[in-house]
Amino acid sequence: QVQLVESGGGLVQAGGSLRVSCAASGSTASINAMGWYRQAPGKQRELVASITSGGSTKYADSVKGRFSISGDNAKNTMYLQMNSLKPEDTAVYYCNAKSRYYENYWGQGTQVTVSS
Repeated sequence: QVQLVESGGGLVQAGGSLRVSCAASGSTASINAMGWYRQAPGKQRELVASITSGGSTKYADSVKGRFSISGDNAKNTMYLQMNSLKPEDTAVYYCNAKSRYYENYWGQGTQVTVSS
């Protein structure tokens, strides 16, 4: 079992920066990949960025060049650094983890609001 807790969301002006964090606990050694998803009101949840246990990263086209995903294995924490934020980035950001047993785990989400 893996537990995920997001933090760091908040209100920021357009053009600003924010870093959200995801702390993992439990059977963290079983995690093969982690990612950040977001869901805006009235829209489907979308994958923003992902990182594998080998360090390979991927980004949605909408955030390439602005967002950066990273992980600190010693702290069992994943980060999403968000720069040059736009109002369209406003959403609830969710942490996701996939285990070697092909199980999916989700955090509770953290609200990110970007004002114009």
